Amino acid sequence: MLYFKGIDFCSSITRGKFEEIDMELFEECMETVDKCLTDSKMGKGSVRDVVLVGGSSRISKVQELLQDLFDGKDLCKSINPDEAVPYGASVQAAMLSEGIKNVPDLVLLGVTPLSLGILTKGDVMSVVIPRNTRIPVRKTQVCCNLDNQKRVPFSVYEGERARANDNNLLGSFVLSGLPPSPRGHPLDVSFAIDVNGILSVSTEEKTSGNKNEITIINDKDRLSTEEIGRLIQEAEKYRAEDKKFLRKANAMNSLGYYVYKMRNVLKKDISSLCSKEREKIDYAITKATNLLDDSKYQYEVEVFEDHHKELASFFESIASKIG
Repeated sequence: MLYFKGIDFCSSITRGKFEEIDMELFEECMETVDKCLTDSKMGKGSVRDVVLVGGSSRISKVQELLQDLFDGKDLCKSINPDEAVPYGASVQAAMLSEGIKNVPDLVLLGVTPLSLGILTKGDVMSVVIPRNTRIPVRKTQVCCNLDNQKRVPFSVYEGERARANDNNLLGSFVLSGLPPSPRGHPLDVSFAIDVNGILSVSTEEKTSGNKNEITIINDKDRLSTEEIGRLIQEAEKYRAEDKKFLRKANAMNSLGYYVYKMRNVLKKDISSLCSKEREKIDYAITKATNLLDDSKYQYEVEVFEDHHKELASFFESIASKIG
């Protein structure tokens, strides 16, 4: 029955017509189930029971599609769909209460709603803890410094975008007092989330023992459920754009590191090279540096990849002459 501008309207439709009208919504439901399986890294065969939750799960077409999705598996209908959620909440409450006996031996595991990581060169979000990782959890990633870098800033983000600044900034800190060292010296960055969802990020330089950390609690600088959903949708929407950005950032970083290695090698004795070869080396390095420093955003990714290949090919041809 519909009520519009004081007018009641009532009509009967067949089940077939109802299913035809709502088929798009039913398919969205199945996509959600499929996405849950993907996010949890579970195969359909790993699911022991499929429990119907909510009054709309009584719709015959929903049950039919759900059963097809799980390859004909029988659905669990022993729990009233209207009572499934409060039943689960009651069980969890009983588990948290110390005075109740005969509570089922269950464990409710939380997961990270968004990926957590740090800002790296080129505005790239380097993920340390992926989305939907079970908590509590602790993971460590190795980062590298630049030449003789005495202090290294760290920015912590949450989100699914490839570009760090498209994600949510949680906090920043600096590791200082580093001993002089060449580019590539390792720094350990550790992310830890406890059972209460409190995030701690720490970094340490092993040689000096210098360390620093930041702690981020759930109610500070964290996103709401709606904002989390929006970020996930944006990541899906801009997936192709992010993939292109990441490929370009990786190509630029690879070219930059190769130029750095070439310069270090060329600090050795190059007297065996003729003047033409030396000029060619200088030109190739200068061209690469200009590509990276002057107009880094106007060139397509292929320009950086092709120059890297060209540089590597030329360097290999003269490597045997360098002492």
